[in-house]
Amino acid sequence: MATVNSYDRPHNAPAMNGGGQARSAISILAILAAIGSFLLSSKGREFLAMGAAGFAIVAGLMGGVKALSPRVSGGMLSIAAVLLGAIGILVAIVALFM
Repeated sequence: MATVNSYDRPHNAPAMNGGGQARSAISILAILAAIGSFLLSSKGREFLAMGAAGFAIVAGLMGGVKALSPRVSGGMLSIAAVLLGAIGILVAIVALFM
């Protein structure tokens, strides 16, 4: 017996968008900046660390806005970058006075 393709089932439909969600590059950049702020604080570069943490917060917020689109992923990464950026600023301030 021959197999008949049915077009009423979604698993038979080809992917029109090339598959999956696109990753948000700004979210990845934000998390890298947040991690970099901790490294800069440990090396005694507190002002650069605060700048990197500030960039992480701004870029994380931008990545979060982009992640609202169903075609872009990276929302959780953006939230983590904002939180780590805020902690990075606190760490840099403590390292500045210690």
